[in-house]
Amino acid sequence: MHAVSIVALFAVLGSSTALFGIGSKQSVAVRGRLTCQGQPASNVYVKMYDDDVLWDSKMGETHSDTNGFFQMTGTGREISDIDPKVNFYHDCQNGDFRCPRKFSVKIPDQFISKGSTATNIYDFGQLELSGKMPGESHDCIHRRR
Repeated sequence: MHAVSIVALFAVLGSSTALFGIGSKQSVAVRGRLTCQGQPASNVYVKMYDDDVLWDSKMGETHSDTNGFFQMTGTGREISDIDPKVNFYHDCQNGDFRCPRKFSVKIPDQFISKGSTATNIYDFGQLELSGKMPGESHDCIHRRR
């Protein structure tokens, strides 16, 4: 029971550091080009989060442009390293399903920069959205209208 309490305490502290300004500021930058069946995938919603135990903290968001390109920088504050991930919400090969397809990609630690300026950009290159991605789901919170 004591071990569970200690784990819970660290989870709460790790997740709440940004609320109280505790920890060091860290940043991440990403870019890439999204395609759907070889064509530019425009207006794809892209969000960056710090993946935490209790709740994720949004670090940034953008949409892909008419050529499928996106670029984004996000910052977070934690005692330990942030755990950035990027979520993609899209309708490529989604049929009549009203909720967009969603998948996440974790950003490797070597792309985390100390401070508010990202010095090493994680480049996704070209991502084809028509295939099934690992861990893919549908997300009705970001549903098209």
